[in-house]
Amino acid sequence: MSIDAAVRWLLLIHQLPAKPAYARVKVWRRLQALGAVTVKNAVYALPANAETREDFAWLAKEIVESAGEAIVCEASLIEGLSDDELQALFDAARDTDYARIAVEAREAAARLVGDAPDDVLAEVTSHAARLRKQLDAIVAIDFFGAEGRATAEGLVSGLEAALKQEGEAMSDGKTVAAPPPGPLKDQVWVTREGVQVDRIASAWLIRRFIDPGARFRFVSGTGYRPQPGEIRFDMFEGEFTHLGDRCTFEVLLGRAGLDDGALRAIGEIIHDIDLKDGKYGREEVAGVRSLISGITASSTDDEQRLARGAALLDDLYSSFAVRKDGQ
Repeated sequence: MSIDAAVRWLLLIHQLPAKPAYARVKVWRRLQALGAVTVKNAVYALPANAETREDFAWLAKEIVESAGEAIVCEASLIEGLSDDELQALFDAARDTDYARIAVEAREAAARLVGDAPDDVLAEVTSHAARLRKQLDAIVAIDFFGAEGRATAEGLVSGLEAALKQEGEAMSDGKTVAAPPPGPLKDQVWVTREGVQVDRIASAWLIRRFIDPGARFRFVSGTGYRPQPGEIRFDMFEGEFTHLGDRCTFEVLLGRAGLDDGALRAIGEIIHDIDLKDGKYGREEVAGVRSLISGITASSTDDEQRLARGAALLDDLYSSFAVRKDGQ
């Protein structure tokens, strides 16, 4: 996603004495908590807004009180580093955070397989609460909507749902299935701009098999408030998004009741590309990943990405349909 050329940045330029060492550690931890990234040596950046100005002002005060020096300035980037490159540093930092949450959520969910004893359920419940708290803290400093957010949110939400089902299990040992979605015809479907593999595939699935009259809107990954009647997909708190270890495409398949071997096969490919966990090990993954990467690299226009992705997925679907079972 390309950001506004008029974006302003806050830069904290500081220096601390070598001792006491704890002062350096304290400042570093505060910078991490604020979501700041290193521009060069002791220069840290945040996108400029009222909240981040206050955050850096307080931190500068702490640095001075620790016998250090600090300058906070607001600037536009001109040479040496572009706005997009600086945004990429923020996204990479948050994706690292989200990846850690995703790993822990998968490991916790694996402990619920079978009849988990009460002590394990208690441990996983406590772990899930910690992960939710950590995820909320990461989201608060995810200034540009990093790609890993949907996966981490889906896995944590899935873990919470699994724990809820354990607690509300019916007397026969079964759990209540989610109700089917209402009519999904001629709707406005909203997703994050800068579409990648899961959003491209999900949009194709929606328009071809769920809602032929679908209209798509592409919005910022952060701070968007849905309008009445809009349906969000592959978005934080969206109606259709990652759940547990399922990508958005897989969630749409299940919620729409599409029992089609060719679509399941495509879902397995999209899952392995998007979640990068090798769950299905489909041999087509590498080729499809390369083709979609080429589509996204050649155009920044989301409608064009969807159109070119649809042509690819149409051919892939036809290939699997001929094989009947998708294998």
